[in-house]
Amino acid sequence: MTTSHDQSDQDRIESRAHLLPEEAAAGSDNAEAQASAILADSDLREEDQNAAPDTVLEHRTSDQTVTPVEPTD
Repeated sequence: MTTSHDQSDQDRIESRAHLLPEEAAAGSDNAEAQASAILADSDLREEDQNAAPDTVLEHRTSDQTVTPVEPTD
């Protein structure tokens, strides 16, 4: 598997295991397991843009999204 910045998986996990302030406030029983899961999900989303259905970006033009309003006389 190719990773950005050519880091090994373990290096990526160790780097991500340093909790963000919000994560530290919430706490984590196992920061490395959490980091591994986050990175696995991120890798999946990067490889398959349809892996996360709520994050699919639609590409439409404005005339496909807005009903034109006819000017009144």
